[in-house]
Amino acid sequence: MLLRLLTASALSAVCLFASAADPHHAHDAHAMHASLVVSQAWSRAMPPSAPNGAVYFQLQNQGSEADRLLSAQTPRAERAELHTHKQVGEVMRMMQVEAVEIPAGGRVEFAPGGYHLMLFGLKQPLKAGERFPVTLTFDKAGEQTVEVSIQDDAPTGAVHGHH
Repeated sequence: MLLRLLTASALSAVCLFASAADPHHAHDAHAMHASLVVSQAWSRAMPPSAPNGAVYFQLQNQGSEADRLLSAQTPRAERAELHTHKQVGEVMRMMQVEAVEIPAGGRVEFAPGGYHLMLFGLKQPLKAGERFPVTLTFDKAGEQTVEVSIQDDAPTGAVHGHH
């Protein structure tokens, strides 16, 4: 009886391991990761005295399930927050958001005047021509690191350019 129980447990463990290692498994993080495309990541160059900056990019969800951008981090700043602009009375205000929904088959644009990634406590100035990494954390797709290009002005075609 004990031998049968041990054999059944060992077989269960092997089956569990095999299904987790299966590259075609429906909940594989790489499959979810591949369906979420981050493109055109850029930041505007800032004067050396500027304590904060912003990052803009495009998110495209090529998958069949909605996802959410939950947070971001970068070694370039003390903290990064998801923000948007909202009309409050007659004044446009920047406000932090907890998450940004990316609908299945949809696209979300992070652009000046809308969603953006706010960088607080820059550790070094944002100089045109440089690049730095930002790691985005998604609810389902996990973490994705992108390179941000620092530019003097918004890149041409930043809104609807090539990916």
